[in-house]
Amino acid sequence: MARPGLQRFTHRFALGTLIFNVGVILWGAFVRATGSGAGCGDHWPTCNGEVVPRAENIETLIEFTHRATSGVALLLTVALLVLAMRAFPARHRARRAAGATMVFMIGEALVGAALVLLQLVGDNDSLARAGIMAVHLVNTFLLLGAFTLTWWFARGGARLRLRGSGVAGGLLGAAVVAALMVGASGGITALGDTLFPAGSLAEGIRQDLSPTAHVLVKLRVFHPLLAFLTAGLSVVAAAVSAGTRPTPLVKRAAVGVAALFGLQLLAGGINLLLLAPVWMQMLHLLLADLVWIALVLLAAARLGEPSLSPAMARPPAGARPSPA
Repeated sequence: MARPGLQRFTHRFALGTLIFNVGVILWGAFVRATGSGAGCGDHWPTCNGEVVPRAENIETLIEFTHRATSGVALLLTVALLVLAMRAFPARHRARRAAGATMVFMIGEALVGAALVLLQLVGDNDSLARAGIMAVHLVNTFLLLGAFTLTWWFARGGARLRLRGSGVAGGLLGAAVVAALMVGASGGITALGDTLFPAGSLAEGIRQDLSPTAHVLVKLRVFHPLLAFLTAGLSVVAAAVSAGTRPTPLVKRAAVGVAALFGLQLLAGGINLLLLAPVWMQMLHLLLADLVWIALVLLAAARLGEPSLSPAMARPPAGARPSPA
């Protein structure tokens, strides 16, 4: 039995939950950039052995706030899954996307617990921490992608179809994989910038080129290279997608991807010149999240079956409906 009112509420709730999670992710970056990851000690899920700790220092307050908002995000994800199951029939794509958000949200919690319990926070500069940070960023992107698709499908987005998508499908798939790689390398680069800050741009370049530099410093050079290659690949994928299916929806998504990638590259350059201050790291991450969401929406619009549901294919205001 169709429940259009509940379905409309579900797609709005999905959008709100997506926005809230972007905020949680940015605060998590603030925790890392300020070195507050050890603010709750090596206790999890409690903070310094207490459910609600007495914040004796700012690091504890920052870390506990992140844990509290992450807990709210988990509850919102559970609520989204319940809404999707009530609003849509069995095997509906919105249900499946909501189920994926739950899986990736649990993954976020497990990665966060691993960082704390294994003491991979604060000044820890091990390769184990770098590896888990990379996994963390990839899982975060997949979580945002699942939220985005839940909103898209709950709003009436058509089922995705890879078969027959041609060159556009291949380019979009490659762009998505490349974006995940850039996200992983960005997490490692941000960690290196936090643990091994440079006093000037020249000093930072000397650090990168030094044969005795820490491996986290040596890896920093790969992130901008990957970012430029991924931006170029994504812009080509956007152009081909808009050219092979020139609908207003695909065209808007393609323009959004190209524009956001341009802003992200500009922000990355400024971040490098300013020696990665905390506020710039957070802006850089925000743009990375928006680029990823735009890329997922472009893929959904281009790979969706041509017969969109009424919610996604409303005629412009004032247009006369076609005869049945």
